[in-house]
This record gives sequence, C-alpha cells and structure tokens, in this order.
Amino acid sequence: MIEYINGMETDLIIYNAFIATMNEDNPTATALAVKDGQFCAVGDDAEMMKLVGPSTKVINANKRMLIPGLNDSHMHLIRGGLNFNLELRWDGVPSVADALRMLKKQVDRTPPPHWVRVVGGWTEFQFKERRMPTLEEINRIAPHTPVFILNLYRQAFLNKAALRVIGYTKDTPNPPGGEIQRDSQGNPTGMLIARPNATILYATLAKGPKLSYEDQMNSTRLFMRELNRFGVTSVIDAGGGFQNYPDDYKVFAELDKRGEITVRTAYHLFTQNLGHELNDFKNWTESTKPYTGSSFYRHNGAGEMLVYSAADFEDFVEPRPELPAVLEDELFEVTEHLAKHRWPFRLHATYGESITRFLDVIERVNKEAPFKDIRWIIDHAETIQEKDLERVISLGGSIAVQNRMAFQGEYFVDRYGAKAAEHAPPITKMLTAGLRVGVGTDATRVASYNPWLALYWLVTGKTLGGLSLYPASNRVDRHQALRMYTTGNAWFSKEEDVKGQIKAGHYADFTILSDNFFQVSEEDIKKIESVFTVVGGKIVYGTHEFQALSPPAPKASPDWSPQNFFGGYYNGLYDGGDGSGVQPYRQQRLHHSCNHHHGSGFCDLDCFVF
Repeated sequence: MIEYINGMETDLIIYNAFIATMNEDNPTATALAVKDGQFCAVGDDAEMMKLVGPSTKVINANKRMLIPGLNDSHMHLIRGGLNFNLELRWDGVPSVADALRMLKKQVDRTPPPHWVRVVGGWTEFQFKERRMPTLEEINRIAPHTPVFILNLYRQAFLNKAALRVIGYTKDTPNPPGGEIQRDSQGNPTGMLIARPNATILYATLAKGPKLSYEDQMNSTRLFMRELNRFGVTSVIDAGGGFQNYPDDYKVFAELDKRGEITVRTAYHLFTQNLGHELNDFKNWTESTKPYTGSSFYRHNGAGEMLVYSAADFEDFVEPRPELPAVLEDELFEVTEHLAKHRWPFRLHATYGESITRFLDVIERVNKEAPFKDIRWIIDHAETIQEKDLERVISLGGSIAVQNRMAFQGEYFVDRYGAKAAEHAPPITKMLTAGLRVGVGTDATRVASYNPWLALYWLVTGKTLGGLSLYPASNRVDRHQALRMYTTGNAWFSKEEDVKGQIKAGHYADFTILSDNFFQVSEEDIKKIESVFTVVGGKIVYGTHEFQALSPPAPKASPDWSPQNFFGGYYNGLYDGGDGSGVQPYRQQRLHHSCNHHHGSGFCDLDCFVF
C-alpha cells in the first residue's frame, strides 16, 4: 500500500528496509520518500523508485529495521547538554575495574583547577563485581585532582582533594538537606548522603568550574549527536532545579536560530524560587505561551516542579518522605493559576501517598477552573494506587513513566519487598484503564539516556542487574513498547498529528537500527544502536555502512574532556591515555567512530531535585 502526497519531487528515498511505520493503517513497508523535511510517500521499493528525480538521494537500507525516531517523554536534555562535555560517563560500563581504569586515565589528563566528575547513568548492579567503587580506590587513583562521583539520588563520593577544594572539614555542619559522613574523629570521609534529600549533592556539585557559553554550545551539539546515536530524534525536557529561564535556555534557543538542533525539544518551565513559586509562574504566563516556538524547539508548559513542598524525593534506600501540610495550599495556588491560563503542566510524583494528596488538590482546582483540553501529566508514579488511576482519567490527566526502577529496583525490593515491586509502576493497569502512558528515561542524573535500556525494562521487567521485578502481567510486548516510545509520546507535546509515525505528512524523523528490535534476544535489546538517523529529512548520524553519509562530529572543547577519549555511553574505547589507538567495541556488529572533545565546568544546580 502506498501513501503519497502528489506533486512532489523527492529529496530522499530509502529502500530495501524493514519498516515498522507505527501507522495502523499501513503498518509495514520497505521504502519511503522524503520531501521538504516530511515523509511524502511510504510503500514498496518499486513504488518509491518511480519517485526518483534528478536530485533525489537514494539509500539502500540493506534490509535493516527502520522505525520512527524515538521520543523520550521525560528527559533533562537542556541541562544535560550544558554539562555533557564535563562528564565521564559510566553508563553501560561492565565492571568496577573498567570504571576505575577510565577514572584513572581521566584524572591523569585533567588539568587544575578542574574536577573529574561522574554524574548519573550508572548503578552498582550493572558491574560484574556487584559493588560500588570505594573511597580508598578513588583516593589512590586521584590524590591531587578533585573527583566527584554521583550515584543516583542516593550519595556522592568525594576524594580528599575535592574535600580540600570545597572546604568540608570537621567543623562543617550538616546542611538541612543532606549528611556529611564522618569518621570516629568527626572528619569527613568523602561520602555525602542524601538524607533527608539530595540538596547536599547538588550544592556540592555546583562548587566546581563551569563551561563557557561557546563550550556549552559545543557540549549541547555533542549530547544531541549522542542521542542520535541511539535513534532519539525528540525529547520533552522536564526542566530542572536552578535551570533558570530564559538564561539557561539561551544555548538551545541560539542553536534553534542557527538550524543546528538535531533532537526536537519541547521544554517545560520548572519553578526556581522556594516560597515564591507562584510568582515564577505568574511571570512566565505573561511572557510565554504554550506550544509556541519552532518545530525543533517549543514551549510545552509548566513543571516538573510546581511547588517545592510537593517534592517527594525518590531514594528507595531511605524511607518515604513525609510531605508538609502546606503543600495543598501552595499546590492549589499554582495549579489554579495554570488552569486559568490554560497552561499544560507536569508534576513529579513518586509515591502513591503523595499522588493521592496531589489529586485531592487537582480535583479542587478542577471545580474552580476546569482542566478540559489541558494536557497535564503525573510523572514517575512508581507506587500510584489503583484507585487513583481512575481519578487521573476523570480529570483528563496522563502518566509518564521512566525506567528508574531498572537502576534502583534492587533497593526498592530490599525496602518494600518483591511483591510491592511487581507493579512499581503498574504500567499494564494504566494502559488497561485507558490512560495515556508516556515513557522515557529521566536522564541524566539518575538513569542513562540510552532509550534501549528503557525499552528492555518495559519488555522484560528486569533491572540492569538482571533482577526480575515484574510478572508477565506487568510487561508489554515489543510492538506496544515501541508504539509508546514513538506515536504514544508524541501526544505529550501535542504533536501526534506530525510526529511518531512513518506516514505521509509527518516529520521525516527516523532511524535505521543495528539490529531488528522485534527479533533479537531480550538481552540483546540493550545493545541496539542506530546506524543511521535522520531528523527533518536531514542526515544527522551514520555509522557502519552509512558512515560516509554522516556529518562529522564536532571537535569538543577543551581538549582534555572525557568525551574526546571515551565518548558517552560505553563503547569499549580505551586510548592508552593520549587519545590514540582506540579499539572499537563490538567491531563485528557496529563500527562507532567517536572523536568527541568536551569541555570543563560544573553544573550550577544546587537544588536537590531532578
């Protein structure tokens, strides 16, 4: 079956592919055509070849699987981009030995006064040793260079050099949001613990150097390319603590102006002023309108933080936090204001007890200012109660889940038990109830940005450590998982009419995969990458047989950045310390050539959340 928009000379044709279109009216095809950044035809090879013109680029997909570009409904791309060049990533690293080897090489090349930092994307359960690195190991590797290593929203490791630079001593009191672990003499050991929340982790991280504006531009380009490496072409950015609007959005706005965005981004605005949250949203509703911007960079509403009193911080090692009594009044003020201004919003909500209280408020607001046609989202919802699913539906809401349990499931089971973990979150109950369910990663502070880890979690119900959390009744099949990650997520940015399907008139955002997602073993889902990614009809990434078609990766700055030597998500690159002689990982499957170079500096987020 051919879908075709008449009267168009095509720019690009892909043929000899296995195309999963996500279009129920035309679910499979072997070829597609693109014109002016949109799909103009979808069908078989013979039909597409009739559309070849004198300037058409024609590409053989070599029978590989081709899907719509993946769309993460909850990520912190803007913040991640500003900091990507600074970070040594342990995402996917298979052992503590490998992680420490990488750390040692980066310590040796990092000049003062800069730090080496590992910020999120890993869990001890991914390592074959099934343990964390120790402070003794870190101090031995780095006696003079400050090192900061963040593990989830649970703890941070600081070596002695970092303690000296920051000034944490025996006389430093614990802040209100965190604990400085001490030895028997009262001296800081280097371990910071997120108890009762993670304020201390981000306040400490904020003390490091930052990237210059130009390096932030470079860093953001490289982070988007890294997402393109995994077939991600769209993201909904959930804001972040101390991610100030408009200042911290200027880099992305400039990249949009230059036409250099390779991951379409719909961004949310996250309150920045404790005790003055309503003022933030009053200012923003005057200056900004939802769904305005370009097709690559547009505003998507408020959140994920609306009021700080509603922040039910997730650390499954620690007890569930008790939220203050003031949250109802504060949340009512903000959500009523948003409803009256017809602003969509999203709300961070981990625990069922919190969600029940939030919904009480939202029901009150709905009586004063109905939510009809406002798209609003409960984020995370690991322990939402079944009775509250119907309340969300009746209020016109939706839920966005992320694979945080793939990184923290073992801790959840230790505290709450395996039975409680079976439906944390209750994904299939949400779907059966008729809820719109988005899916994503919540990268980069806790989980990795690799979408195939999230798809693996949806399909298998397992953690990265191999622990089976969910029975078959709370898992989805591969078609459903892919549908959620493409056409399903498009609804959350009100783009379901132009995004998420390979269909005439939709954005020409697609990826050709290293392996067939529908056919590989469950464990091999985690190894899938893109070999060819296109956004708006423009080739943004290519490797293996498509490498010659790929635009070159920009050189990162400064030269000593971890991204120059290791890239982002683990690909087995070890360089002997000088950037030469890299050995491609899984070379027989996928040749990945990475010459990233990233910058210096540290996140200025001294807020604990998200």
